[in-house]
Amino acid sequence: METPTNDPQQLAGRIAAASPWINRVKDEIGRVLVGQEELVDRLIIGMLCNGHILLEGMPGLAKTLAVNALAGSMKLSFSRIQFTPDLLPADLVGTMIYNPEERTFEPKLGPIFAHIILADEINRAPAKVQSALLEAMQERQVTLGDKTYLLPKPFLVLATQNPIDQEGTYQLPEAQLDRFLLKVTVGYPSKADELEIMDRMANTAAHPTTEPVVDQETIAESRALLNEIYMDPAVREYIVDLVIATRYPSKVDSSLQPLIRAGASPRATINLALVARARAFMDGRSFVTPQDVKILARDVLRHRVLLSYEAEAEDMTPDTVIERILAKVPVP
Repeated sequence: METPTNDPQQLAGRIAAASPWINRVKDEIGRVLVGQEELVDRLIIGMLCNGHILLEGMPGLAKTLAVNALAGSMKLSFSRIQFTPDLLPADLVGTMIYNPEERTFEPKLGPIFAHIILADEINRAPAKVQSALLEAMQERQVTLGDKTYLLPKPFLVLATQNPIDQEGTYQLPEAQLDRFLLKVTVGYPSKADELEIMDRMANTAAHPTTEPVVDQETIAESRALLNEIYMDPAVREYIVDLVIATRYPSKVDSSLQPLIRAGASPRATINLALVARARAFMDGRSFVTPQDVKILARDVLRHRVLLSYEAEAEDMTPDTVIERILAKVPVP
């Protein structure tokens, strides 16, 4: 929306009344997960925007633990699917089973029929499985036989993957990557965090788990408020300028032109506006700032900007190119 639907102070009051669950979820996740505040913020943004999130990092960095902790803090159904090279589409979405008594085929729905899906090590599954997941992610439905079955609402895929140079991994198709709202890179913890991890986890006692502290209705109410958060025309233009710069980089820096093979789609523009509003909501604001856009631009764009062979030969990453674009595009 281009103009706020309410008085800014009144909207800020409604946001303050609707958002306490965010801190409750953070506190609950903090009982299980040490540090990783940025990762937790991105997971909550995905929940607010009803968007899928891809987490990438080396094994052992608590990607799976973070998603499990988020799911445990919400009164929603949860399904964990371990992606392997021998996984079949039917293992994911289900299949039709013959009933000899009725002489009919009946659907046996797969584990994908849950509110939150943890697709663990998603890039270890072959192309057929990725194709089956693509329909679920985009259309939020599954086709079995000649019938279509709607997935629960909300439906979120929170996927983890190891870096592509790890053994036994497949490159995810660009069309599927574009369906992810955010791609979050998970790094190593700080020394202080790692000491706390050792103190908490290096024992044989049962480790804590999260308890449900928020329900589906509360999240839906918060989502409805996102649409009322004001975005100034200058901020809207800034978002579009950033995305266009990934397609025509020579307009902002001629040295970027040979580094980008393909830029981001309009879905990036939509998602960047949406997550910027979600960040404003989490901060209790009724308006979006350019800083909201800058902070989340890397997570929205890094899996949508395809580098050229020249850039890969120079060991450049999408983040490097995005940083240069952010430095060149004027901030309103």
